[in-house]
Amino acid sequence: VQLQASGGGLAQAGGSLRPACQVSGAPFDDNHIGWFRQAPGKEREGVSAISTKDGTTYYVDSVKGRFTISSDYAKNTVYLQMNDLKPEDTAVYYCATWAWEPDLDDDYDDGIEHWGEGTQVTVSS
Repeated sequence: VQLQASGGGLAQAGGSLRPACQVSGAPFDDNHIGWFRQAPGKEREGVSAISTKDGTTYYVDSVKGRFTISSDYAKNTVYLQMNDLKPEDTAVYYCATWAWEPDLDDDYDDGIEHWGEGTQVTVSS
């Protein structure tokens, strides 16, 4: 299984970015796929995920209303539209798959099966 993340970069506070995660080697249409992140000097935390079976979306409280996750079945790709970015969103974002519905707020890594190289997101104030 390979998860290729792209689309990170540099943005100003209030700006937007749209990282993408292309999945290969795993069933795309019956999976939980999403993102966790690690900021400098901090522990990893869950961000968002989507069930590619029924479209259910999951968000950690700190990004609700600002981030939107979506999936493109034709491209085996999951996108994370990040709006109204804040400096505290600065982190390396990792794409991952979960074996079951993720608990992003309390135990994000419960059920994680695969993850890929991260993509850096930097938000300047």
